[in-house]
Amino acid sequence: MLKHTSRMAQEIAAAPAVVARQAADLARPIGDLVARLRSRPPRVVVTCGRGSSAHAATFAKHLFERYLGIPVAAAAPSIASIYRQPLHLKDQLCLIVSQSGESHDLIAMAEGAKASGALTVAVVNAVGSPLAATCDVVVPIGAGPELSVAATKTFVATLAALLRLTAVWTGEPAHAAAVAGLPDRLAAAAALDWSGAVAPLRATDTLVTIGRGPTLAIAREAALKLKETCNLHAEAFSSAEFRHGPVALASPRRPVLVLMPTDACAPGVHKLAADLHQLHTPTLVAGPDATLPVVRPEHPEADAVCLIQSFYAFAEQLARQRGIDADHPRNLQKVTRTQ
Repeated sequence: MLKHTSRMAQEIAAAPAVVARQAADLARPIGDLVARLRSRPPRVVVTCGRGSSAHAATFAKHLFERYLGIPVAAAAPSIASIYRQPLHLKDQLCLIVSQSGESHDLIAMAEGAKASGALTVAVVNAVGSPLAATCDVVVPIGAGPELSVAATKTFVATLAALLRLTAVWTGEPAHAAAVAGLPDRLAAAAALDWSGAVAPLRATDTLVTIGRGPTLAIAREAALKLKETCNLHAEAFSSAEFRHGPVALASPRRPVLVLMPTDACAPGVHKLAADLHQLHTPTLVAGPDATLPVVRPEHPEADAVCLIQSFYAFAEQLARQRGIDADHPRNLQKVTRTQ
């Protein structure tokens, strides 16, 4: 699908090589971090991030709760940066995700958590950033410069790094094998043809994205990218949450993009998609044997990483079809510094 006509397309195409390099680059940082976590296991993980990085933190929440049984909560950065209220995080893990490492509220969160006795970890692309300097441990994403305003390869690389961390922390060979296979699968995912979704989404101004389990973070990231690159209003929900009120949005005039998980969550998401069809809602399903093709399922979380790669290639195509320069979204800049 990718024609490498934009920076965004070039950076999507670069993601597999970035993930492949992580095997060597992250072995020591993640090994050292896991040694610390095992010596003093946290009972709670607190995450912090903005934009795409917040969605990566949602992916971390799924990984840590699903495979480690550790509750994960997203902190409000304003508690540290504006209200100056310390949180009681002694001996817990504070995971802060950022591309640039320059947002003032994330730095304030790191400073407060560290002062309270938490182990602070920056999952960051810019290893020379203030956030990296503040935290106890740095897990470098290693994506290199990203020139397109809309983050793609950094998001994919962050998810891969979090999956690597989970693989080492749990010691599960299935996770390690899934990460090892990601580069080739990501390349294949970007080449899949989602052009069948162009016409329904080119003709609308609003839609809903749906995921659950490993694809909830993917649905949230897809909604953000549709806003950033295609000027489409998109709102993300879990399939369960959607039934609790937002299903009232179902309409022949509002498409729904379903990002299908490949684990135990799949039957419930399939049922919602079928119900939406019954409500005459244009429903586009990305999943095995569905409207939009995906790479062959192998591992639920790695499948989700491949799913966002396919979506990114589609979003770049959709932006061009809508006459939008995806490299320069209106009203946005690459680095956002919030207080």
